[in-house]
Amino acid sequence: MGFIWSLIIGGILGWLGSLIVGRDVPGGIIGNIIAGFIGSWLGNFILGQWGPETGGFYIFPALIGAIVLIFILSLILRSFKHRNA
Repeated sequence: MGFIWSLIIGGILGWLGSLIVGRDVPGGIIGNIIAGFIGSWLGNFILGQWGPETGGFYIFPALIGAIVLIFILSLILRSFKHRNA
């Protein structure tokens, strides 16, 4: 049950990050889950472990990490679109 809870929390964090940035994550639900997991790792690496924890994620660093990841990913994808156009 813990793994399923982590998938749900990771998906929610990725979805919230995409709402805050204003850009959709490529891949839909799977992309949101991946952005939540990688964003959590990035946020914990940069900001440390603080704030409330649920599903194995520290919410504030994970959300900030997801926002940064989605922003960087959107910049990279935008530059590829401009090159191919």
